[in-house]
Amino acid sequence: MTFTRPDGKRRVVVTGGGMLSALGDDWTEVFENLKALKNKIIYMKDWDVYEGMNTRLACPYTKELPSFPRKKIRGMGRVALLSLLATERAFECAGLKKEDGELVEELHNGRTGIAYGSCMGSMDSILDMFSMITGNDVSKINSQTYIKCMPQTCAANLSVYYALRGRIITTNTACTSGSQSIGYAYEAIANGIQDIMVAGGAEELIPPDAAAFDAMGATAYDNEHPQEEPKPFDVKRDGLVIGEGAGSLILEDMEHAVKRGAKIYAEVAGFGTNCDGTHITNPNAETMAEALRLAIKDAGISSDDIGYVNAHGTSTAAGDIAETKATFSVFNRAVPISSTKSYIGHTLGACGCVEAWITINMMNEGWFHPTLNLSEVDGNCGELDYIKGEGRQIKTDYVMSNNFAFGGVNTSLIFKRTE
Repeated sequence: MTFTRPDGKRRVVVTGGGMLSALGDDWTEVFENLKALKNKIIYMKDWDVYEGMNTRLACPYTKELPSFPRKKIRGMGRVALLSLLATERAFECAGLKKEDGELVEELHNGRTGIAYGSCMGSMDSILDMFSMITGNDVSKINSQTYIKCMPQTCAANLSVYYALRGRIITTNTACTSGSQSIGYAYEAIANGIQDIMVAGGAEELIPPDAAAFDAMGATAYDNEHPQEEPKPFDVKRDGLVIGEGAGSLILEDMEHAVKRGAKIYAEVAGFGTNCDGTHITNPNAETMAEALRLAIKDAGISSDDIGYVNAHGTSTAAGDIAETKATFSVFNRAVPISSTKSYIGHTLGACGCVEAWITINMMNEGWFHPTLNLSEVDGNCGELDYIKGEGRQIKTDYVMSNNFAFGGVNTSLIFKRTE
């Protein structure tokens, strides 16, 4: 076994993962729900008070969050708490906790870092900050208010909670927050800067997120039939659905992982990221395609080696068409593809890591979920092999997970199956 790549960089592997979403909290539960072929979108009755907003659909995480020592979570709003719970599960999955529940001592030596992101901090704390402006009242602002609402709240709080002393990377790049965190964590290890990295993204569900996309005409509005939304790639799609969740991966230098006898779920084979430089919200198929090519080049493989693509697949016309055309221009064949967002909606800052972890596990199972609610592929989309109806048995050594964000941020991750 070789622990370095042909380019001399260290090989990086995934040794643990944890996620929170309406699909479930562990792979057994998630896998069962994926194979049931039913999504988790619901009608949000609380949103009926918002006049002028068309959508009432969302996919919240409804399970009660466990309690943690109050002193250690004073600076955490809901989004940071979601990230904490996902990371707890990731560390447990990776076998990096002692019997007393504490992390192994090595994780505090400066060689373990964190890369984490979300679109923003917790809305309740943002409202408390604004109360000073709207009501000339500072009584709602305390020593922890800013900590809860700052954009880097997940990364900062997790680093303190776990006493991590390595590199900290905040990836608050909207819908690529989770995927960029994996990519930058991978690069930190590959280049010998760190041995272990926590990588992830989280997002709490708030009505303004839905309202913002609604104002752009980008949200699904068939409120009477929640489970028929969203419809990625379908000719009759009408927009996206906002979701909630968190995902955390433990990335590790392969040699380090093998020496400690860790279970390896996949190797991070390649990563590509760039920006469009053309428009803040309209996607650019040319630069999207280039991000995919960068990942394939980094992996040192051919696009023919990749057996499945987990699409960003938001169910917006502009996004679906640009993404699928970009994908076809890179693969030049009908590569199998599907969208996890058809099950849980768009979890924004969390989607990149949640979808990556699901993709890794599907690769190891040899089964890939379909895109739900996809009846007739929009003829304007790229000529790809859209998995629909039932799931698909596929044995492949390489899978790709792609995400794209406002600001013209493009990411592509390639994972390799390991024995």
